[in-house]
Amino acid sequence: MSKQPGGRSAADLAGAAADLRVVVGRLLRQLRAARSDVDVTPSQAVVMSRLVTDGPATVAALARAESVRPQSMRLTLAALEERELVTRTPHPTDQRQQLLSLTPAGERLIEAARIAKEDWLAQAIATKLSRTEQDSLLTAIPLLRRLLEP
Repeated sequence: MSKQPGGRSAADLAGAAADLRVVVGRLLRQLRAARSDVDVTPSQAVVMSRLVTDGPATVAALARAESVRPQSMRLTLAALEERELVTRTPHPTDQRQQLLSLTPAGERLIEAARIAKEDWLAQAIATKLSRTEQDSLLTAIPLLRRLLEP
């Protein structure tokens, strides 16, 4: 049985990875359900969140960032535009392109979804975990963040 640099066997780490994947998937589903009153599809929510995080972007840039075809991104954006959650403005240096950004209504919707998810998660942590377990969870957050580093 081969040992990894941390001293655990490859089989132990593979099992932990599988468990973590399942738990993270379930947690994400619960977080999506917590924002059930927010009437956007998951792909629309991802695009809106990206516009909050990265700022205005072109259709092509959004499609690249989300690894989808520009045609698919156009459909997602058209639905958001129809609901007046995103708006287009001319690109400052390339008049052939337009930048998409959130409208104030889009910003409010994203903020409401964020608050709903964080409220659900904070409540779950407070009511389902002991103080010691809460401390363990807080200690694990930087470790999980490191898993996402390049």
